[in-house]
Amino acid sequence: MSSSSPLPLRPEARPAKEGVPTVFGRTWLALRPARPGISLRECLRLVIGALVGIFLTALLCRLAGATSALPWLVAPLGASAVLVFAMPAGPMAQPWAVVGGNTLSALVGIAGVHGVHLLGSPELAAALAVATAIAAMLALRCLHPPGGATALMMVLGGIGDPSFALYPVLLNSLLLVLAGMAYNHATGKPYPHRQLPPAGASGAARAVDSDLDADLDAVLARYNQVLDVSRDDLKSLLAETQLRAYDRKLAELRCADVMSRELVTVQFGTPLQEAWALLRSRRIKALPVVDRAFRIAGIITVADFMRAAELDVYEGFEDKLRTLVRTTRSVYASKPEVVGQIMTRNVRVAGMQRRLLDLIPLFGSTGHHHIPILGEGERLVGMITQSDLVAALGRAADPTV
Repeated sequence: MSSSSPLPLRPEARPAKEGVPTVFGRTWLALRPARPGISLRECLRLVIGALVGIFLTALLCRLAGATSALPWLVAPLGASAVLVFAMPAGPMAQPWAVVGGNTLSALVGIAGVHGVHLLGSPELAAALAVATAIAAMLALRCLHPPGGATALMMVLGGIGDPSFALYPVLLNSLLLVLAGMAYNHATGKPYPHRQLPPAGASGAARAVDSDLDADLDAVLARYNQVLDVSRDDLKSLLAETQLRAYDRKLAELRCADVMSRELVTVQFGTPLQEAWALLRSRRIKALPVVDRAFRIAGIITVADFMRAAELDVYEGFEDKLRTLVRTTRSVYASKPEVVGQIMTRNVRVAGMQRRLLDLIPLFGSTGHHHIPILGEGERLVGMITQSDLVAALGRAADPTV
């Protein structure tokens, strides 16, 4: 056995805090309701929607059944209103779920009323009605929680008339759905909520979507519970969460987190031959030029050598470059001899605490490939290249980092 520290306990296996009573291994704090994650404006929108929806449904159904002895409004419709106006994007709030779930459950409950005489037990008949209603709603893809209450209401109320499923149950449900469509649309909430993703994505997007789809399907299969949120909404929320996490990681990255600290530098008087040898041996494309205080004086790149050797044309390429970097033995030279004579003097630099995002335009549009990073006293402390930037973007996009 290793003497290293033990692995952390799984969340469900962690002991409760001392002195805090538990319920089935969970602290009492787990029973505290969470705050709704919606704004006050959204709270008012759904409250007013339920008010308008139930009022219009009740009014129209009462007018439609003025000569009928049947009640004109059923109680489970209040629960349907919660779903239609508070959770219009949920699968259980969609029109087919509301209308089909309530009406189908009413028919099952009516059948249960007649089954009381056969079973001899109203309790058993009520339980069978609710269970059968759930099974039927699942089979017809119209699972709607108020449907269970509708089936139970039929049995407990002794309502055995099949017409009750049409009026008021079916009419109530239809009118509530129509009110939900009008109100949600007017207040900027799509209803019915499309359950399928839009088509026509690009090849790369389809590849990313395919991976995300496979991962999401695997998680949902392992979770194996009914969720009142569509799979496509889950996918959209997951993708948006990943994007926000990526943006946050990028926003937090500073130049000091990414820069290369092992610098190879030259000075103004470094011979060209020595600088060229450094570029070749280290397989780099730029050398910062610093003074004695290690402040940046310029930068020399392969492009500077090409320009100084007048290599616009390929003819005589090797001879021209060899002539440029060869040290002149005489006192007077007709060509550049040291780095300071051919280096680029106007250098774009950045501070250690500057955001990495700020450098992206420099690399992307100005043609820069190397950005020197300065620390205290304007001294050179690091260098960021395009490769460093790409690697940092890749790490930020990796959810495991």
